[in-house]
Amino acid sequence: MDWYVKAFIRASLVWFTAGIALGLAMAMHPAWVIYRPAHAHMNVVGFITMMIFGVGYQLLPRLFGHKLQSRALAIAHWWLANIGLALMTTGFILAPHIGVRSAPVTSAGGSLFAIGAFVFVYNLWRTFNAADARQRSAGATGASSRTLTTLDE
Repeated sequence: MDWYVKAFIRASLVWFTAGIALGLAMAMHPAWVIYRPAHAHMNVVGFITMMIFGVGYQLLPRLFGHKLQSRALAIAHWWLANIGLALMTTGFILAPHIGVRSAPVTSAGGSLFAIGAFVFVYNLWRTFNAADARQRSAGATGASSRTLTTLDE
């Protein structure tokens, strides 16, 4: 398993732990409900989405039978996603205290995260296109393509 796959999964677990800790703190101190946007983003974007990225990088190229188009883009994606989410949640935590002055932090973080997500889509799309091109090429030369049999076959 490539290190960036493990890094996404580990980051997912760290974000989940942080989100649960903040949720627990909010339960113990109801006034802290003002941090709900940070809590939600830690759990949904941090835990669920980072886990999807990690599992996606591990599983999807294997399902298509082609190596990932760019490891460098996957690594850049990890940095963009985690720095972006850290900035975004920091902005959400600052917002109740400094108001709209937190918006540049939140929007910078959201922008970095979004760029990373677009990198993920681009990288996997290119991987799938390369797999399709290889399959078409194999079909044109008469080579049999590897396919999984289904229950109805």
